[in-house]
Amino acid sequence: MALPLAGVRILDLTRLLPGPYATLVLADLGADVVKVEDPQGGDWLRWMPPLAGEQSGAFHALNRNKRSLALDLRRPEGAEAFLRLAARADAVVESFRPGVLDRLGVGYEALRARAPGLVLCSVSGYGQDGPYAGRAGHDLDYCAVSGVLAANGPPDAPRPLGVQVADVAGGAWPAVAGILAALLRRASTGEGAHVDVSMTEGALALLAMPLGMAWARGAPLERGRELLDGGAACYGVYRTRDGRFVALAALEPPFFAAFCEAVGRPELAPRQWDEGGAAVRAELEAIFAARTRDEWAAFAAAHDACVAPVLEGDEPRADPQLAARGAFVAVDTPWEGRALPAVASPVRLRGEAAPLRPAPRLGEHGDAVLAEAGFSPAEIAALRAAGALGA
Repeated sequence: MALPLAGVRILDLTRLLPGPYATLVLADLGADVVKVEDPQGGDWLRWMPPLAGEQSGAFHALNRNKRSLALDLRRPEGAEAFLRLAARADAVVESFRPGVLDRLGVGYEALRARAPGLVLCSVSGYGQDGPYAGRAGHDLDYCAVSGVLAANGPPDAPRPLGVQVADVAGGAWPAVAGILAALLRRASTGEGAHVDVSMTEGALALLAMPLGMAWARGAPLERGRELLDGGAACYGVYRTRDGRFVALAALEPPFFAAFCEAVGRPELAPRQWDEGGAAVRAELEAIFAARTRDEWAAFAAAHDACVAPVLEGDEPRADPQLAARGAFVAVDTPWEGRALPAVASPVRLRGEAAPLRPAPRLGEHGDAVLAEAGFSPAEIAALRAAGALGA
């Protein structure tokens, strides 16, 4: 059975994390994703240590199931070749600062002139317009401006998050949704679209519920004191006897009551929402400190009480639930005959999976991609001679 996006052609101009993760999801769903990279080094992520073979482990993680074309868009020949490729593509994904594509001669109007039904998805830090549109930034900046950073950490000071929230939740997933929505509309209208993804606004969306609660009570968010960020004793992280950690997320009274009953402290259940929660928290700290992390894992398996061990390092790969679901895969690399573990795409159709092809070498598929688009051998040679085509 064909994968759902089989036959969809995507030209991927993105680098680093947000755009490449978005196109990874699309590639794993069957789309033909061609990374269009600068011949002088390609995607910067290729060279970010640590390396696995000749390329970064991060690059391998984000670019399986894609092909690579090394094309210099700064040269007129390269820009014209890209427009020819775009004429037969379904979507172009880019992550330059606003205005860069226009300066290269391959902006939305130029693309639409060649392919009126094309979907262009632009992933940027602050969006395509507004006073911050041209600013440089990274995930931490976008989390800072959106308010996500201020909501993370203890009351005394915000802490950087351990994962790239704005890049993935704020950039990659809105890009996937926007591209698919635009393609769905095009199927009935023939109309293309310019999808404008702001990673800052995508991060802001994560605060939709907390801000709604804060606005309803007429008071701003208080870091470390809200219901879901440490303010409730029944929803938090506790240290165990062996210095490890366990998560308790028994928000609903029946779950908290079940937990209290199971640990032999039913009298704590009515105190779940005691003002401030400090006394209940101290009781829970003592309860969790009496057993090891793995003993609590066994407890979680035996009691329906919203308890889970905090897995660290490489431990999630051994978790029976994640293993049973195929959450990790092994992907070959072009070097040393070595396969690397990788995280599977979370969007899957039951019983269907894309073949796992390794991340491409820079420019590895250039001749094939151009030939498929109707370029003759002489035209391909001319692009190479002009310095517009690498590898």
